[in-house]
Formats: sequence, structure tokens, C-alpha cells
Amino acid sequence: MQDIQRHKEEIKRTIRGGPFADDWDSLGGYEIPSWYEEGKFGIFIHWGVYSVPAFENEWYPRNMYRKDSNAYLHHLKTYGPPDQFGYKDFIPKFQAQSFDADEWAALFKRAGANFIVPVAEHHDGFAMYDCPFTSWNSCNMGPKRDIIRELSEAVRKRFMTFGVSSHRAENWWFYNGGRDIPSDIEDSEFVGLYGPAQRSLGRIDTPAPLFQPSQSFLDDWLVRTCHLIDRYGPQLVYFDWWIEQPAFQPYLRRLAAYYYNRAAEWDQGVVINYKFNAFKEGTAVYDMERGLLDRIQPRVWQTCTSVSETAWCHIEGHVYKSPERIIGDLVDVVSKNGVLLLNVGPRADGTIPEEEKSILLSIGEWLSRNGEAIYGTRPWTVYGEGPTKIITGTFNDTKRSPFTHEDIRFTTRGTTLYAIVLGRPENGRLVIRSLAENSHLYPGGIASVNLLGCEQTIQWQRAAEGLIVTLPEEEANTFGLSLRITGEEDK
Repeated sequence: MQDIQRHKEEIKRTIRGGPFADDWDSLGGYEIPSWYEEGKFGIFIHWGVYSVPAFENEWYPRNMYRKDSNAYLHHLKTYGPPDQFGYKDFIPKFQAQSFDADEWAALFKRAGANFIVPVAEHHDGFAMYDCPFTSWNSCNMGPKRDIIRELSEAVRKRFMTFGVSSHRAENWWFYNGGRDIPSDIEDSEFVGLYGPAQRSLGRIDTPAPLFQPSQSFLDDWLVRTCHLIDRYGPQLVYFDWWIEQPAFQPYLRRLAAYYYNRAAEWDQGVVINYKFNAFKEGTAVYDMERGLLDRIQPRVWQTCTSVSETAWCHIEGHVYKSPERIIGDLVDVVSKNGVLLLNVGPRADGTIPEEEKSILLSIGEWLSRNGEAIYGTRPWTVYGEGPTKIITGTFNDTKRSPFTHEDIRFTTRGTTLYAIVLGRPENGRLVIRSLAENSHLYPGGIASVNLLGCEQTIQWQRAAEGLIVTLPEEEANTFGLSLRITGEEDK
């Protein structure tokens, strides 16, 4: 094990020697890199020991110790009592024997993704990389491979940007149900995996003073995260919730200053994703989990969601979203100055389920035709039009109604306007009401209207009703058509 104190001193030196100090005013000088703002679409990967039981969701390691929960009852029936078969006993079953980082990266490239973000450590405390601060990692146990290293090399080889996700903060309390029942959580031999298993005095999201993480835990969190940055050079670091707790505040500022100063040394733009109010606005990029927004945001933001409705990791009996639903969300998010991070959950053996491959390839096929209206674009004056209402907030990704052919979203590239149809046109006719002949949104004249991916000339006219477009017969029932609209002054 490496010395935490020595690494703390190295972190201080890096902060002192760089352009960013560990205070919010200094961190307010952060700028979002162009690769992220223009890339628009990334792939998230939840894969770990929790993929072995493949039951309910990635919180299985917590819930299997919570008496009378579905996971606990399933565990008793399938594996036995948690004092005889604990979560640690899944690790030898996590072999990743079919994992091929190059195969994954090739699939993500075909899906049209520009950045890839695997979970380096989830709440369960098992690191998927060569972590010198714990023996509970994928190089020492389970696969006995540096998963993060292999993925980073495969992703960069295909000219995609590499990032990592850290959920370690929640390890402070994640296994605390095991304190209330006979379990292996109580055995000090396994504290490196199970962590403090700190008992809560109430809800786990309540900032009760006695429930705040200790200085030693916070020091370990900071040093581990900085080491992860140095070892793998990720250009994006995603944090899950709970870092918004008060005790994390000074550590978040140090982490950001360290990371941004390292990025300045590397001459590379980097991104920190955070949830809720963990970071001061403008010092990192806000992420909304499984949620959408109902208006354009002045700052670039992100939503993370999954190909499935039911879990982030692989489980048996997934309920999958349709490619059209995901594409609709992608377009809606981009029209509002956002970025989409879409999750997949490989099986324990390292294979990506066929259903998930199919979804990714469908998205990639759509982007190969319509990517001009997505990549490198910026929001227009309004994000769009149409009858479908967006429910703002986290965990609302399955609550909206399906988009229709009347739901249009706009993006721009310079003076070019794109109008993307979020349904299937009826009778080959589209009406874009925001572009009516007397519209204050587009007061100038229209010189041309072209359909992306179609070489045929399309018929259009501007009327009081809106911009009326008549589609070629073979395009009349195509989902997600994108129109390129140029003004007369651009002729």
C-alpha cells in the first residue's frame, strides 16, 4: 500500500504550482473544452462484480445485506446467508473471460460516440484498475487485468476521448445494512472492500454531522482520485451523487484545482461532471441523471441515462428502450445546449448483450446520416416546437410521451439552421411553424431546404402556416429526418 500523506503533499505542490487555486473564484476560470461541447454523445459503462449476480440493479451489494429486501431474499435463496456467502465471494466469479477492449471500442465508434466513460470504482469498493491503495482491485483479484488501462488504450486508438467515473464517495455507508444482520461486513479482514459501513441516523442523503465522512476517508478519496487521474490521464471525470455533502466541499476544490492544473500541464481540455449542487456553477459541468430539461441552458450541461429502464448494470430481464426513444432524447438534449452520456451494461464475462449492440448500432446508423445536425452544433433562438411536454428533473427519462412528427428540434452551425423531426411524418408532409413567413424567429428569407442523407431536391414553401415541406415518397415514413435550412444572405 502506498503512503497517503506523501501523496497529499504532492497534491498540494501541484495546486501551488499551477494556474488554478483551490477556491471557487479561481476555479470559475474553468472553460469547457471544444471536444466535449462539440462531441455531444458519449458512452457510459457500468461493469463490475455486481454484474455477476445480475439481479435487480447495481445496488445489489448494498441491498443483499438489507433484511427483507428483494435482493436479500434472492441472495438467501440463491447463494445462502450473507455471513456464509458475502459480496466478496462474487469476486472469483467475475472472470471477464470474454472481455475484449478493442471489440468494445470498435462498437462504440460505430455507435457514433465521441467519448467513453467506464466506471473505475463503484460504490462497492472494488477498483477496476491497478489501484495501489487497495488490494481489492481487478489486477489482484477476479479478472486479474487492468480493465481501465485496456479500455483507455483501445478507445484512444480509435481517436475517441477517454474518461472515468468514480462512485467511491458512497462507500462510506454503502454496506451498512450488514451491521444489522449476521454478515461478513463485521469481519475486519474485509474492511478494504466493505469500507466503514457507517450507520446513518436517518436518510443517507441527510447531511447529519455524525454521518459525514471522516478526514481519513476524505483524504483517501482525494488521493485515490488524483492517482487515477495521473495514472490514466482521463479527460473526463464523472462523479456520482453524495459528494455534495458538506464535508466534501474543501476536497472538491482541491480535486478540481489539481485536475485542472494537470490538464494545463498536458495541454488538454478536461471535464468534471457533478450532480445537484456539489460544485459551484461554472466550475465544472452539471449532470442530470436520467432526466431532461424544458429549456435551453446558457451553460453546456449533460444528462446521463441508460439503454435500459431498469438498471445501469447488466441484469436478467432488462426492459430496454427503443433506439428511437434514445435518439429523441439525444436530439432534445443537444437542442438545449446539452450532451448525452448513454450507458451500457456488459455481462460479467465481458460480452455486451445483443440487444444493447443493436441499440447502439441503430443510433450510429442514424448519426451517420444526421450527425451534421448534431456534432459541433449550437442551440438556436428556441429549442423547438411541438405538443410533447418535457418533464424537467432527475429520474424522469421514462415519463415523457413518445415524440410525434409535430415535435421539431432546432440546432445551428454558424448561420445554417437544422430542423430535426422527432417522429415519422404523415403523408410525406411536414409543417415547421416556427419558420412561418412572418415569423419573428426567422425574419430573413430562406434560400434552400435540403434533407440530410437525400440527394433529391425536395419541395418546400413558406406560408403563414409555417415552412411546408413535401418529402420524397421513399422518405415519407422515415424517423428522425433532419433538414438543412440556409438563408438568402448565405447564398
